[in-house]
Amino acid sequence: MTQARLATGRAGERATLQAYRRHGYRLVARNWRCQVGELDLVLARGDTLVVCEVKARRGRAYGDGWEAVDARKRRKLRSVAAAFLQTAGLRHAAVRFDVASVRVCADGSAEVQVFEDAF
Repeated sequence: MTQARLATGRAGERATLQAYRRHGYRLVARNWRCQVGELDLVLARGDTLVVCEVKARRGRAYGDGWEAVDARKRRKLRSVAAAFLQTAGLRHAAVRFDVASVRVCADGSAEVQVFEDAF
């Protein structure tokens, strides 16, 4: 992965995390990895745990970020989340899967659109 793509991804995750924090969520894990894959953000508010897949773009050439979360990616995220829950020993009444579609602008600002309970 190129440095530019990594920087775009990091900027998207930072902007998404800020958006969640403004709504009272706390960060549980960021970029959690296992053999199956990675979770971008895991957040909690009350007894709800949120697994958020962040897709950041600098332009529109490849569509909006949310479009990249297809059925295969959703299955993989569910598997990684199950591994996370087992490893972390967390118990929450509800687990929700969100997708954040982020447009990172040339000036460094970001537009975050969160799709709650996306799948």
